[in-house]
Amino acid sequence: MIIAIYPGTFDPITNGHLDIIKRTRNLFDKLVIVINENIEKKTLFNVKERLDMIKESIKDFNNVEVLTTSKLTVDFAKEIGASVIIRGLRMVSDFEYELQMSTFNHILDEKIETIFVMADYNYSFLSSSSVKEIALFNGDISSFVPKHVEIALKNRLKK
Repeated sequence: MIIAIYPGTFDPITNGHLDIIKRTRNLFDKLVIVINENIEKKTLFNVKERLDMIKESIKDFNNVEVLTTSKLTVDFAKEIGASVIIRGLRMVSDFEYELQMSTFNHILDEKIETIFVMADYNYSFLSSSSVKEIALFNGDISSFVPKHVEIALKNRLKK
């Protein structure tokens, strides 16, 4: 069984993330979305809220699940028996950082491969940070996130 993981903060999950999930889920027996509990990163939504939003977004995918971790990505991959790490690339500017992370992961465990997936051109500009900023100024984010995420963002930013 080939298990792949797709790690990230997902604060919140966007249609760009979902596109990567849809395009890669059938390449593997199982795809595990991994929410990194990075205490250094300030998030708008807590881990449980992000977990719930992702679960709602992937509820129709039979070979996709979502888990959380505070471990190194490569260590978590080993723990669950994953042999592939999926990373999405939007722009050339993403590549330098992702290459560095891929190299570290390969040094830590050469049996775990990183696969880069180019973002669909419709989402190549999209980031969770941009979506949050647009929502903060009451902009229309309906084409960037699922409806339930849009509602959650608007409700959170009202407070």
